[in-house]
Amino acid sequence: QVQLVESGGGLVQAGGSLRLSCAASGRTFSSYTMGWFRQAPGKEREFVAAIRRNGGTIYYADSVKGRFTISRDNAETTVYLQMNSLKPEDTAVYYCAANPTAWGTVNDDQKYPYWGHGTQVTVSS
Repeated sequence: QVQLVESGGGLVQAGGSLRLSCAASGRTFSSYTMGWFRQAPGKEREFVAAIRRNGGTIYYADSVKGRFTISRDNAETTVYLQMNSLKPEDTAVYYCAANPTAWGTVNDDQKYPYWGHGTQVTVSS
């Protein structure tokens, strides 16, 4: 079992930056693939980014590539999402998720059994 708590969301103007954090409990954090997903009002939840347990393999959705950076600190059992050049279409609730497997699909939310409660990100134009 792992519990996840997101923080760092807020209101920012277009072009601005935010850094989301996801603090995880549990001794097995370092073995999990960690992902960030988001859900905008009236839309389905979508994949944003993921990072394998060693931090060496990283994945991004095309919509955020070049603007967002995912990272993890296994010693601090925390995963981060640095978001730069934010756009109004980035407005959503952002969720952190944990996948206990070290391989396979990373952009399918069904592969992640553990989820945080989400943090709101609002980008004004």
